[in-house]
Amino acid sequence: MNLRCKSRCVATLAFAFAFCLSEASAQLPTAQLGDVVPRDVREMYEKGLDFLAKSQSESGEWGDGSYTGPGVTGMAVMTFLASGEDPNYGIYSGNIRRGLRSIVNSQDPNSGILGGMTGHASMYNHGFAMLALAEAYGVVNERLLNSGSSTMKRSLGEALELAVRGAVTSQKKNSYGGWRYGADARDADTSVSGAVMVGLLAARNAGIKVPDEAIDRGVAYFKSMTSDSGQVAYAGLGGFSHSTPRISIGCLVYAVSRRKDMPEFKATLTALTNQMDVSGGVYQSYGNYYQAQALFQGDVEVWEKWNGQLIRQMKNSQNEDGSFSGNYGTTVETSLSLLAMALNFRFLPIYER
Repeated sequence: MNLRCKSRCVATLAFAFAFCLSEASAQLPTAQLGDVVPRDVREMYEKGLDFLAKSQSESGEWGDGSYTGPGVTGMAVMTFLASGEDPNYGIYSGNIRRGLRSIVNSQDPNSGILGGMTGHASMYNHGFAMLALAEAYGVVNERLLNSGSSTMKRSLGEALELAVRGAVTSQKKNSYGGWRYGADARDADTSVSGAVMVGLLAARNAGIKVPDEAIDRGVAYFKSMTSDSGQVAYAGLGGFSHSTPRISIGCLVYAVSRRKDMPEFKATLTALTNQMDVSGGVYQSYGNYYQAQALFQGDVEVWEKWNGQLIRQMKNSQNEDGSFSGNYGTTVETSLSLLAMALNFRFLPIYER
């Protein structure tokens, strides 16, 4: 068994019993096996997965209108993996395989940018798609990915290494040390930079070589954008405001990059714990997605209280067909909403503390 496989529990209970007893898990055994997952979460998740499975295109993509591309597909793939669905032989394994194939085949072989071959070369798409590949790497049987007439242009590992190289190359062109929408952009913002940073950190966690300099520069960029009170600016200089999504992104980047000793991490965590509202706003699902992870990484007891509020809100807002509605279209809204609750399962490596 490779190091990647030892770092996480596999999807089904049968697999979990076979492997988890021999690994040093970051979570309690009951959490890994799903015994503590609230019933409401399981029911909402099942309805949401059914909706996503039915809304996937034949070629493997997910998306609605302008909200489409490998990043959107990556969000949906992670949603299936996050609840412990068996990616190889489970009822949704076909959906996962088609999604992964579409992500890999969208990659520009020269730049490494995911979406570069399909007209979706946004670094937002790249970051979320890279994260999905990292979470799938090591648990998906690649022989099944290339079964029959459906094939990938490169393996998951090769695609992930190339994606990391593309992200690092883009960062080297950026004087801020972050990322913006285009791979050649000279400016940066904390939202796009957060998506790419988490993707890079997940790739490193999967065993892919990521230069220390890239992580250090990314963290330094977030430090420059964080105020003493924990507020995180969007772009440029200054412009601090109490944006829960941005504060959550900054807090998560510090936590997953193992910089919890930094005063900026402590400041962003304090700002989040002082703002426990889940009623949202324009960026509600996006904010919930990041706040769930940031609070879990920073203070589990606080996350548990916030999670209870989130579950009640989600139960009242889920549509009859299992989807969630919002400004980003049903695919993104459903994926982000379910992923915000996925810490109740804790199967994804990026969710480990």
